[in-house]
Amino acid sequence: MADQAGPASVRRPVQSLPPRQLALPWIAVAALAAAAWAITVARARSMGDGPGTMGLALLPFLGLWVLMMAAMMLPSVAPVAVLWSRLISGVSTGAGRAVRMSSFLGGYLLAWAVCGAVAFAALAGTGRLLTASPAAAKWLGVAIFIAAGSYQFTPWKDWCLRRCRSPIGALMYYLGFKGRSRDVRVGLHHGATCAGCCWGLMILLIAVGVMNVAVMAALAAVILAEKLWRYGKPFGQAAGIVLVAIGVLAIWFPWLLPGLHASGMPTM
Repeated sequence: MADQAGPASVRRPVQSLPPRQLALPWIAVAALAAAAWAITVARARSMGDGPGTMGLALLPFLGLWVLMMAAMMLPSVAPVAVLWSRLISGVSTGAGRAVRMSSFLGGYLLAWAVCGAVAFAALAGTGRLLTASPAAAKWLGVAIFIAAGSYQFTPWKDWCLRRCRSPIGALMYYLGFKGRSRDVRVGLHHGATCAGCCWGLMILLIAVGVMNVAVMAALAAVILAEKLWRYGKPFGQAAGIVLVAIGVLAIWFPWLLPGLHASGMPTM
């Protein structure tokens, strides 16, 4: 049974798949990310970019949130997904490996769905705050940008980022897991690590609008550079300085916080 072969697979040499098979995971993840971006952009055009949850109930919001996370995060998680495909290549082939890869990505997005429930509560509260006190909402936006920028310099950010940049040790450990849910649990763990790394950037969507495609693309680029570029850590810290500066400027230029403008609230 493939599920019982975890420890044995650790003893086998981890070799690259044949070029054609190695390319398939990259193509699959890239296609999923591209499709998610296309649907997200189409939804943003039809829905606009209002503040709060834009009138969405929890379940529709979570569906939209997972779609957004697939668009933003799958490019940066692709190397880990391909690495996992290599690690399981000795015990799963063909359709079995495709199912296991899908389980890994499903677990990864499930972790982000849990974050989406927290984001929904935060956005709902922000919408109520904006109605009650626009001035307080502006200061919330300022605090969000400064907190997001400051988090880029914290030890917790560094701990999570190192595991996102060099996940081989964790993935080798998870090869010893047993049971049919092993791949989902691996995806959940890596998704939780990514959430710990990127939550500071994601909360910016509260201040700029959760469907702000331009900011989403910029955040996705920052996350991709942080995880894959050799200078990713200093680049992320430079981005943190920029975010703090934007937060300070937003005190005098509230248009920097488009997600916290009462004029953008959807009409019922």
